[in-house]
Amino acid sequence: MSLNHIRPWRNIYRRKSRQIMVGNVPVGGDAPITVQTMTNTLTTDVKATIAQVQAAADAGADIVRISVPDEASSRALRQIVPEVSVPIVADIHFHYKRGIEAAEAGAACLRINPGNIGDEKRVREVIKAARDHNCSIRIGVNAGSLERHLLEKYGEPCPDAMVESGLDHIKILQDNDFHEFKISCKASDVFMAAAAYQQLAEATDAPIHLGITEAGGLTSGTIKSAIGLGNLLWMGIGDTIRVSLSADPVEEVKVGYEILKSLGLRHRGVNIISCPSCARQGFDVIKTVEALEKRLDHIKTPMSLSIIGCVVNGPGEALMTDVGFTGGGAGSGMVYLAGKQSHKLGNDGMIDHIVEQVEKRAAEIDAQEVEAAE
Repeated sequence: MSLNHIRPWRNIYRRKSRQIMVGNVPVGGDAPITVQTMTNTLTTDVKATIAQVQAAADAGADIVRISVPDEASSRALRQIVPEVSVPIVADIHFHYKRGIEAAEAGAACLRINPGNIGDEKRVREVIKAARDHNCSIRIGVNAGSLERHLLEKYGEPCPDAMVESGLDHIKILQDNDFHEFKISCKASDVFMAAAAYQQLAEATDAPIHLGITEAGGLTSGTIKSAIGLGNLLWMGIGDTIRVSLSADPVEEVKVGYEILKSLGLRHRGVNIISCPSCARQGFDVIKTVEALEKRLDHIKTPMSLSIIGCVVNGPGEALMTDVGFTGGGAGSGMVYLAGKQSHKLGNDGMIDHIVEQVEKRAAEIDAQEVEAAE
């Protein structure tokens, strides 16, 4: 249940944008902020790519991007699209014909980089293919691949150059009466990306795809993305996000959801609230949380679980969670259900019992939602 109506300091007022469709997924407007990732398999390895797309979808990805670098990849895309459960964005660089082929192959969206796809005539051909095959387009501006004339004008990649690039290509789409597009202006530098996105948000009503590109490995990239994307989302900017990590795409999805969950913008699965542990802990908090994260990974229902090692903060945190466990003395602790003390529980077997309680509570929430919808 949202508490925003009684805690106004939690409110985030999202920037108003147009809504487009990426396949059957709405992006922008009042639609939920979507989470994306990208495969890192060879697209021509159809079996591996399908498996990776489905793994990302199972983790919660709403949209998955696949690179289409050559004609063989375009042919592979024809086999991949019918076998997956989420819309596919075809990532196009350098050769405009790949965009045309991807549209024909069933891609839901074409991601084109204005700096390297060619002249306006070629872009117009891609637009025609997108229109003919009901594709949306993402204009993907990157600080590392800006057009030469903009680099000469500004001297180096900068927010002004990135936004000018994006607006120039928006104009091309609009001049061709094509409006089913979203836009990104990514940089690996958090300050540059944030400044560019803020300018872009004021200059267009197009849906905005957020990302800090080439953010790094799992730990460093997560931190950089959380700072960059988190601040923009807090300002209400962003309609779809991709966390770019040198890691398994599933990890990108998980981090993306955690960023959105931390801001109350999207809820999926169990939000575990746990202490860092100290000498007061009545059980091994770290190992318990590690085990519960794995055991509860299958739950998609939005709910909260507090795992606190002692009674200093445990009871208070448990009052605000669906299920809670607070460590005590003599090898046992207290279980809280729906914010109320329920029963004592010995540390032995506590993980199995907590999993059981969380699954039971998730089933209750699901049943309540079904009943409310009828």
